[in-house]
Amino acid sequence: MQKQNHSFVYFFAWLLIGVFLGLSILLFRGDISVVINQAGQPADRQIVKQPPAASSTQNKHSGFAEAVKKAAPAVVSIQTIIWSEASTEESTEEKIIQGFLGKNSPHRPKQKAETGSGSGVIINQNGYILTNYHVISQRDELRVRLSDGKVAKAELIGSDPDTDLAVLKVDLKNLPTLNIADISQLNVGDIVLAIGDPFAIGQTVTQGIISATGRTRVSQNTYENFIQTDAAINPGNSGGALINTNGEIVGINSNIFTSTGNFLGISFAIPIDLAQQVAQQIIQHGYVVRGWLGVEGQELTSQILRTVDLDSMHGILITDVDKNGPGDIAGIKRGDIITRINRQDILSTNDILNMIAAGNPGDEFLIEGIRQRQSFITTATLGQRPLMSR
Repeated sequence: MQKQNHSFVYFFAWLLIGVFLGLSILLFRGDISVVINQAGQPADRQIVKQPPAASSTQNKHSGFAEAVKKAAPAVVSIQTIIWSEASTEESTEEKIIQGFLGKNSPHRPKQKAETGSGSGVIINQNGYILTNYHVISQRDELRVRLSDGKVAKAELIGSDPDTDLAVLKVDLKNLPTLNIADISQLNVGDIVLAIGDPFAIGQTVTQGIISATGRTRVSQNTYENFIQTDAAINPGNSGGALINTNGEIVGINSNIFTSTGNFLGISFAIPIDLAQQVAQQIIQHGYVVRGWLGVEGQELTSQILRTVDLDSMHGILITDVDKNGPGDIAGIKRGDIITRINRQDILSTNDILNMIAAGNPGDEFLIEGIRQRQSFITTATLGQRPLMSR
């Protein structure tokens, strides 16, 4: 009997030890926690069970597949075709054709096609597509291939070489479109994805970050405000979409900084808010209506300031004035320094370009400046900026 009592005591002791160790392990893992009430309250303890921890596979980042699924259907491939007379030279291709059809066969091709490629973004369900002007600037025929493989001929609605943008139209309805990102929320360091058709190999997605915003003087465009990214953009990507991790478009991929012709880690995209404004005007008018002052200028340098005997100054030195243009009529002269427009300081040529372009023909602009070390104020009535050759 005494031996049975000892056995029971041993069993109970080991049971308590097991329970204690089990609770300790659960506490250590965080599966349960002990809540102790504050002083002055009943000193009871509660054991609270924590929700099970997510599995390691759930904790892993799933990538950006959902963003790509949202955006990719609205990104298209563009093929340009230039027709020319078929060559009669004794090339390898010509010898093969002669071998099959004969030298004087009426079935020999009379024209040959030179093709180019690029990308575009569907901006309207009724078939409007936004792309770069340089993608379609030389063409006899345009074809668009959708992400589902469907091919359609495209019509050029209008273009804007000043921003390197163009709008095409295909005769298709109910096309997928992209959600537009709030560009004001875009920050350096944000992850972005570039979608396009590099080298015409098929739709491709690359990843990078926003390296900088507001980049200027990186292209031949008159109006620049580029997003810089290190997402890979190669020939054929131009006109494609730069999207955020929510699948919203933030820009139109445009060009790269390179000495070889291929990607070196610096790419540029046109912000989607600027691209939208241009596209809307092209769809409405066939071109973009901008204000025009009819002057040319350059930013002030220390050498220019010494020449005009000034220590420091912000503004633009006027280097040329179009005869009978709005600036000429307002009395602006070569050598003037424009310091403010509509009471806003002018710090760069980009400032004055964008400010004037944002106006409409007929708008009156208050212009302040310096002429021969004396202040002057004048009012100019904007004209319409002449259209670049299309």
